[in-house]
Formats: sequence, C-alpha cells, structure tokens
Amino acid sequence: MFYYYGRKKQISKYYPSPQCDTIVEPFAGAAAYSAYKDNWKKNVILIEKDEKVYKIWDWLINEATEQEILNLPELKIGEKSSDFLHIIHAATKMAFHFKTIKVTAVLERNWEISKRIMSQNLHKVKHWQILNDDYSNAPDIEATWFIDPPYKGEAGLGYRHSSKLLDYDKLAEWALNRKGEVIFCEGKEGDYLPFKPLVDLKGVAGKVNKEMIYYRSDVLVPEQTTLFSNINV
Repeated sequence: MFYYYGRKKQISKYYPSPQCDTIVEPFAGAAAYSAYKDNWKKNVILIEKDEKVYKIWDWLINEATEQEILNLPELKIGEKSSDFLHIIHAATKMAFHFKTIKVTAVLERNWEISKRIMSQNLHKVKHWQILNDDYSNAPDIEATWFIDPPYKGEAGLGYRHSSKLLDYDKLAEWALNRKGEVIFCEGKEGDYLPFKPLVDLKGVAGKVNKEMIYYRSDVLVPEQTTLFSNINV
C-alpha cells in the first residue's frame, strides 16, 4: 500500500499462496504479502508495534477515503517534511529515526506513486484489522502466518524496534507454536530456524541480498506441497 523499507512487494510472488482463511502479519510494515494479488480478500489481521506505522494503517482502514488520499499535498524537491508518512518514502532504512527529512527526487517520485497506489487499492483493506501491539500478543488462531521481522544483524538495525531489541530464539519458539501455515522471512544471518534460500535480489551497486525462508504447513493443498517441497522443513 505504501513504501516501506524491507517490504516484500517485489518478491511476494515467490512465497507460498495462503492456504488459510485468515492471514496474520505480526510484523505488519507495509503488509505487501497480504496486499498481493487476491490475498487481500482473506481475513487479514495486522500487528504493528511501531505506533507511527500503526497510525497509518488505522487511518487507511478506518478513516481514509480515496479522494482524501488523492488530495494529499504534493512534495517538492528541496522542501522539508516532518510527516512520518512522507519520511518512510525516502527509501532509506534509517527513515524510522528521522524527525524531519528533505525532499529529494526519489522521495518526490515515491510519494506521487504511493498516493496513486493507496487510493486505487484502499477498498481492499477496509475489512482488515490492525492492532498496535507486540507480535507475541497476536491472536492464537489457525492462520497463514506471514512473519517478516527485522532481519537479524545489520539489515534489521534501521527500524525503531530493531534487530537489537529482538530475542530471536524466543521469536523462533513462538513461530513454531503457530497453528496452520508459517511463512517466515529472513536474511543471510538468520540462524535460529532452519532457513533455506528463497531468492537472490540485486541491490545497490551490484550487491546481492539473499532472501531466506522457513516454511511449515499443516494445511497444504497437493499442488503447493509439490511446489514448495524444496523449502519444507
């Protein structure tokens, strides 16, 4: 729905399709997986600990109209903004720590694109739920659990609730106790579950980012069992 560092918009196609009636994202961010293709039609529950990110979702789900989004002011290069919804469009992992930001060409372009996308897709999220809470307080239900925490190590340092603050062994234990389907995202430093390679992504200056996955399901349909047999653990 909006730009967010680490979102899964470009690689959602590589993840298993949800097999449960409910999708839970306990580290919601931009919820790109839930918004992918027809996933949005499911009963979607977002959990977001960062209050500023939560407020964006609360506004989109419970208040915003398409016209209100289209009427949001344009950004001009050289201006400054303290609006968090603008700041996270700056395409930097440190955006979560900025109080104000100078509008660059990248931010101006991202904001214009995002306004259009948010307005066009707003109807998809009106039945979703958003909770401002820690992942551990997510409802204990059978669901497709799309777990995308700040990645262990340097990659997860930019968030307000960063990798430094996460107990990954505790997170792994919690994930293993979820009912239904678990799709768990990580980077190359993830070592607290038996993660397997999903896809390599080209980053800035030719850098390759390795996306890893842990996958477990009690509700797989036969064709998906075959498709993801190489990552089932």
